[in-house]
Amino acid sequence: MSSPYLVTVILNTNRRDDTLECINSLNASTYDNHSIIVLDNQSTDGSVDVIKNTYPEIQIIELHENLGYGGNNNVGIKAAIERKADWIFVLNEDVIVSPNCLEQIVESGERDPDIGIIGPIVYHHQSPHLIQSAGGTLGQHWEVAHAAVDEPDHGQFNNTREVDWISGCGIVVRRQAIEEVGLIDDRFFYYWDETEWCMRMHDNGWKVVLVPSAKIWHKGVTVNHQPKPTVTYYATRNRLHTLAKHHAPISVWAFAWAQLLRTLTSWTIKPRWRYMRDHRNAMWYGIVDFLHGRWGQMPNRS
Repeated sequence: MSSPYLVTVILNTNRRDDTLECINSLNASTYDNHSIIVLDNQSTDGSVDVIKNTYPEIQIIELHENLGYGGNNNVGIKAAIERKADWIFVLNEDVIVSPNCLEQIVESGERDPDIGIIGPIVYHHQSPHLIQSAGGTLGQHWEVAHAAVDEPDHGQFNNTREVDWISGCGIVVRRQAIEEVGLIDDRFFYYWDETEWCMRMHDNGWKVVLVPSAKIWHKGVTVNHQPKPTVTYYATRNRLHTLAKHHAPISVWAFAWAQLLRTLTSWTIKPRWRYMRDHRNAMWYGIVDFLHGRWGQMPNRS
């Protein structure tokens, strides 16, 4: 009996060298029944030609419109489903995977047919023993956070466990779960989309689990990472979109609006927060665009 078929989908945007390093780590995997699809988001750094010449067996899909994390990856997810993949690994191009990562993920998923999404433990690439995410949490008022962020790994996550959501830099999904629950909501464009996807999985009876024996190292976020104003925009708009889509209770709405208004006020009137004015404006535009039902990429308002 053959092992389950896993397809990894990598989205590349002008990160040729990182993508090649990611592919090299996947090719060193101990899991054999695996193939790779690279989505290229209009790169101008020669990524497509180099990947074609170096790895002719890899399918490359050239995208002609930037639809964000969800919309772009959905193209690859659909292609993986057409290949009859049993599991689909949505992976950032700036990630390195451990040799046994795929094997550990598939074995864990196959032991429990109720698992819909699996996540590896994520470490900082620049600080390889510091955890970036040990799964995501969703608080009482639907606040999101990464578990154990920036903590040293001292064996505190040795066992597979259920979590609320998985970091989008490396998320493995059962094809059957996607066919039942649907693709990533491409209205988000970026941020909160993986959280909402996991929430839909939970709502439909699928488990979301962290498998700590599967390890990846992510370059895109550093220790004490300071997000850009664009992240504040997407975090604001998409948080409110998630609350609306999942019919959040009044208490959650009240908490969210109070938190947003308090932050806007502080960033406006308190001198010590003057440096956050760009974030204040981004938060305000996120609220306005949510109220007007404007989705997709953040508009250029300069």
